[in-house]
Amino acid sequence: MDLEVHNPWWKGKEGIEEDEDYRRWNSSKVKWEPPLLGRLLQKDNLEPFSLHFIFGPRQVGKTTLLKLLIRKLLETVNPKSIFYFKCDELADFKELDEVIREYLKIKKVEGIERSYIFLDEITFPREWFRAIKWHIDMGNFKNDILYLTGSLSMFVKGEIETFPGRRGKGKDFIMYPLSFREFVQVVDDNIIKSIGELESLDRYEVRDKCFKARPWLNRLEELFELYLNSGGFPLSIRSILESGKIHQDVVNTYLSWIRGDIARLKRNESLTKRVLKAIIEKSPSTISYHNIAQEFEIKSHRTVFQHVDMLEKLFLIKVLHYIDPNEGIEVFYKQKKIHITDPFLYSILSHWCLTRKPDDPVIVESVVASHMARKYDIGYWKNSKEIDIVALENRNLIGIEIKYKKRVEASRARIGKIEYTITLSKDQYNDEPLIVPVSVFLALLKTS
Repeated sequence: MDLEVHNPWWKGKEGIEEDEDYRRWNSSKVKWEPPLLGRLLQKDNLEPFSLHFIFGPRQVGKTTLLKLLIRKLLETVNPKSIFYFKCDELADFKELDEVIREYLKIKKVEGIERSYIFLDEITFPREWFRAIKWHIDMGNFKNDILYLTGSLSMFVKGEIETFPGRRGKGKDFIMYPLSFREFVQVVDDNIIKSIGELESLDRYEVRDKCFKARPWLNRLEELFELYLNSGGFPLSIRSILESGKIHQDVVNTYLSWIRGDIARLKRNESLTKRVLKAIIEKSPSTISYHNIAQEFEIKSHRTVFQHVDMLEKLFLIKVLHYIDPNEGIEVFYKQKKIHITDPFLYSILSHWCLTRKPDDPVIVESVVASHMARKYDIGYWKNSKEIDIVALENRNLIGIEIKYKKRVEASRARIGKIEYTITLSKDQYNDEPLIVPVSVFLALLKTS
């Protein structure tokens, strides 16, 4: 087994330049270091023994993240103490075990005490966790830091739960598509350096920092319109920034990922498409699983729930539950609001499900909801009126209303523990009640 092919830096740390993934990233006209890289390099995340899981949607840049982390580690550690292997061609845990044993022999011969072991796309070999658990139990990784990457299907299958007491100092890391703030950082980092960031949802802080960022409004609006087409996925961003459009091969790549995950999880593709069609056509209205089942000819609401649960764990959708404004808790039996998590996904999924892509105001509400969900526990509230998003911050409930149009009226809603509501407009500002442009608000919102 030729492990050297996967680890060109074993010949010398400059060998990272020969690695195909790193070379592709380095030669790209549009490139950036994933925001998660800084967290992985923090000292407490480099302590043995650690079993880290890094997961997120496919094609979000996890492999590139690992290669950039390896490049950083090569500055200070023995190149042969860094072992990388992509597991997508391994059949089962037995073949994975062979790969691990082969590296452990090299480690012993080289007299390496501490290793950094990267097992990419770990979910491909059947019962992969059996090999990892065995070597952990045998103490073979006691001085090592392991990084295992895969899709969120690991959650769906419950595979993460098979490691009780075997993680050491390990953590879970989710790699999301780029947020709008991160997108702006890629395109024009000077804007982000100039405007700062929101440290809370305190209305006075939001007001002051959004008003301070007003000189950049026109540029942020331009970039936000671009983001509504590209979303936060690396291939679509590079395509639109380099050529001004998203090429069909990029669309095909992401659709293949979605269909592949559905097949691996043994879900019916036709039923999944019906559920997605319902979500797209009903968004941003509240819906129930029972109504989806009836209207879209699905056998039962339980089937709808199972597919919604899968889609959420694959990071394709985000489900918002009703928030009791007096207790500040979710009420699960009431209707839900379901959002597609990324604007680029709206384009792919609408076409795939043979339905019309929603108008921008619908997509913008989903963008705000998915961004807020990365940082806060969120839901919605509805009676005769509605608050699109209710966020919990330091035991306080804050309302967020999205009105992506010209000339909006601010919400003065104060219901229960929801003391105030921030209204997000297309380009309008107002002091009291507070209205700020959504592009400015999201550019200030740090989600990672």
